[in-house]
Amino acid sequence: MNWDDLRVFLATARAESLTGAGGVLRMDPATVARRITRLERATGVALFLKSPQGYRPTEAGQRLLGDAEAAEARVMRGLAGLSAEGTQLSGAVRIGAPDGCATFLLPQVCAQIARLHPGLDLQILALPRVVNLSRREADIAITVSRPDAARLRAEKLGDYRLSLAASRDWLAEHGTPQSLEDLRHARMIGYIPDMIFDAELDYLSPFGISRVPLASTSVSVQLQMARAGGGLAIVHDFALPAAPVLQRVLPEKIALTRTFWLTSHAGPRDARLERVSALLSQGMRAEIARLEALAAA
Repeated sequence: MNWDDLRVFLATARAESLTGAGGVLRMDPATVARRITRLERATGVALFLKSPQGYRPTEAGQRLLGDAEAAEARVMRGLAGLSAEGTQLSGAVRIGAPDGCATFLLPQVCAQIARLHPGLDLQILALPRVVNLSRREADIAITVSRPDAARLRAEKLGDYRLSLAASRDWLAEHGTPQSLEDLRHARMIGYIPDMIFDAELDYLSPFGISRVPLASTSVSVQLQMARAGGGLAIVHDFALPAAPVLQRVLPEKIALTRTFWLTSHAGPRDARLERVSALLSQGMRAEIARLEALAAA
């Protein structure tokens, strides 16, 4: 196995198609397919579920994706560190993000970028709604849905996982739910139903849960409610290391996957924003992989 094969794997996993990966790598789709086949033979496992709808990573592929993204981020951080002295970034860049991302991921990523580029001012705009780039609320936005507006462009940052969790004290007092039916009689924590600003954040209704006794527009507040023993909540796996009192519940039945997108204006983007976007992408992928590995451990 070599790094070039991993680059092909990463591009295919992120684009979820041979054509999309070929566009990023400047290869024809047939070459991408051959390289994926070669990698699967080298590893001895199937890395993708292949269908007319695209290429979705298998469970083994998801594990390799986390390791490959972490390795990519380490390499890019090393390269950035080598070149930082002669190519310092400066000025202000405002990043819009949902509050879960803004609370549990961006502080570490931005601190790391700031160490490399002390003249750069990074501003995190954390909002319980979609950041409006057209109104210049931010220079770059991280979103949980891919925008469909022609004036915006989006790059897939990577997938992240969510689990049902509750504090150990709450579970000791009320018992651990054994089925999805049990959740309909449990005290749930979630978003205020009529204020969910993105369909990707509607975690509970697919499980037949309509009443949310403890609710907030902020995922960080929801986590605090769960940590305080308020009930059951859908929690980002990357937030679980910050709340060790929480325990996963029904992990075999409730394991959600969502995607972060890095969104910016479709027009020409200056070199400074291009570099900040690249640093954000690398840092976010590495931080998600690191925190989810901690949560799994």
